[in-house]
Amino acid sequence: MRSHPLNRRRTLTAALVIAAGSVALTACGGAAASGGNSVNAAAGGRGPKINIGPDQHRIHGTKDPESAALVPARVRETGALRIGVSADGSPPLTFHATDDKTLIGVEEDIATLVADTLGLEPRFEPLSWENLFVGLDSGKLDAVFSNVTVTEERKDKYDFATYRLDQLAMEAKKGSGWKVRGPKDVAGRTIAVDSGTNQEKILVDWSKENEKAGRKPVDIKYFHKPSDTYLALQSGRLDGFFGPNPSAAYHVNTAGQTEITGTFSGGGDRVRGEIAATTKKDSGLVKAYAAALRKVIDNGRYGKVLARWGLTGEQLKTSRINPPGLPRTAS
Repeated sequence: MRSHPLNRRRTLTAALVIAAGSVALTACGGAAASGGNSVNAAAGGRGPKINIGPDQHRIHGTKDPESAALVPARVRETGALRIGVSADGSPPLTFHATDDKTLIGVEEDIATLVADTLGLEPRFEPLSWENLFVGLDSGKLDAVFSNVTVTEERKDKYDFATYRLDQLAMEAKKGSGWKVRGPKDVAGRTIAVDSGTNQEKILVDWSKENEKAGRKPVDIKYFHKPSDTYLALQSGRLDGFFGPNPSAAYHVNTAGQTEITGTFSGGGDRVRGEIAATTKKDSGLVKAYAAALRKVIDNGRYGKVLARWGLTGEQLKTSRINPPGLPRTAS
């Protein structure tokens, strides 16, 4: 299954070097960032550090008998939870540690909490986006934790237990003084976005709204490489970059040269976008996932995981099963 054209998330896929003296970010197959097994949450080595080494010292959950009892016997008897994650993800979602082989990120951390709470061993399977859904369809996977947004179309085939807000972010050069709350704030601005994404659709809609109101349209730019986007941003050729909030937050915290000037729901004004643990429809697992997620939300472990990756702003108060998703697109 290909990603919904309004929900695709194209995130950082290579080490970014923004300008002389900036911090190199580690992504899939990338080299270690300066400083060994951690990157600083500010330029110049100041501030807290994010551990990107293979020894993650993950925050673990403890088995909850009530949640574990909701796991179907066929899964419980295996003692493991087969979890699909992205093979080409990016920090802080799923990426490789400094050893170039250990999968780390917020997705692995939350999936580990769920598996621990259900009394199961997490077994991660890195796959391409399409093959994550093939894995669910074929029964090869029990769950996917891969920044999957709940949509009405996907609910036809899959069940969802939510664990993060689906947020987009406008990123600008540090000290810009620019605040983005809606269409009029981007009128006449030059903004980069990735083609075929939900954020592109929102930006195009904002530009049309501005023109209708007699304001200037948005000058939308596209770049093939994240490094080119950030160089243009740093040089002043761009006012902003509209992309997924997790990648923007990670870049802001580690490079220290940009800032987030506004965040928005991935569902736009239509619905609150939510990211969810995904399982095959009627597999019998979604209630167990939701129960485990509610448990770790209530005991604070979930909040600690989001905080260590700089994603506290995407925290949910509870996990919902199959909430309203992004609307269907016209066929």
